[in-house]
Amino acid sequence: MNIQTNLISQKRHSNQHLEVYLKRSSSVESVHRGHAVVSDNKGRVLMSAGKVNLETFIRSSLKPFQAIPFISSGAAEQTNSGEKGIAISCGSHAGTTMHAREVFRILWNAEIDVSKLQCPVPKKGKSPLEHNCSGKHAAFLVTSKKMGWPLETYLQGEHPLQEEITRRLAELLGLPAEELVAARDDCGAPTYLLRLSQMALLYAHLGASQFAELEQISRAMLSYPILVGGDEKFDTELMKNSHGQLISKGGAEGIQCISRLGEGIGLSIKVEDGSKRAKHAIALHLLKQLEWITPGRLEELEEKTLLMGPGVQLEVQGELKFQQN
Repeated sequence: MNIQTNLISQKRHSNQHLEVYLKRSSSVESVHRGHAVVSDNKGRVLMSAGKVNLETFIRSSLKPFQAIPFISSGAAEQTNSGEKGIAISCGSHAGTTMHAREVFRILWNAEIDVSKLQCPVPKKGKSPLEHNCSGKHAAFLVTSKKMGWPLETYLQGEHPLQEEITRRLAELLGLPAEELVAARDDCGAPTYLLRLSQMALLYAHLGASQFAELEQISRAMLSYPILVGGDEKFDTELMKNSHGQLISKGGAEGIQCISRLGEGIGLSIKVEDGSKRAKHAIALHLLKQLEWITPGRLEELEEKTLLMGPGVQLEVQGELKFQQN
């Protein structure tokens, strides 16, 4: 079955979008609008809120899929990167000494100098190793070296590595690679313009255990969630508190994607104004509706990731509704 054809051919209807209210005392101070989709790994939209086919850039939620060639090429194994190396290649890490050392280890084992990293040096940082995308860039470099591809141009769209990532992404989405629209992400790497339904499909694949590389990636992220983000970071805390059942990876501008391990179901979220606090509030609200996490763990996550000042709270209105064909 062609997944893309299946997605297009289904009759859609628009559910009410989600709204996040920031309340100070009893008064609404700010409002954020969000959209969400739940899909299975066959491309069938199961539930939605708002616009199923809303197009937006997937940003850093793409990282687990950008790591596929790192594994398939044998580069991860050759450099003894292990699950730690795979996890940080998928992460948007906090740039701590621990994170920088793990990225350095990947490069050291491949005999690649840190100067080859083309991600920026973060503000108040001293090295590109501290950039939250350095793990992804290190994986790009060692994969390129393993395959005999140029290191200097590893971020260019026509580079063999980026072409391979595009090919694998298109394969997962069931569409021709030339239909994918790419743009430059903040770290310099390509990212892609996708529909929310396509993002949910990708994360359904991530948790389905059908593809060897994706199974390794999901296992690594769950084994070392601290390397995917950091202490009190949303993705890390969600994976730590989900009893090994949820894989989480957010992206800039209000993108959040979550996979239900072993069930082949993915959830994608987009907040229109790009608010980080709103996407996290929506994610926890929907996880409660889906019953993907226990109430006790959910309460812990709210306390850790939705910290607001005294008398200030976030309230989410709306829910996922079953898709009607």
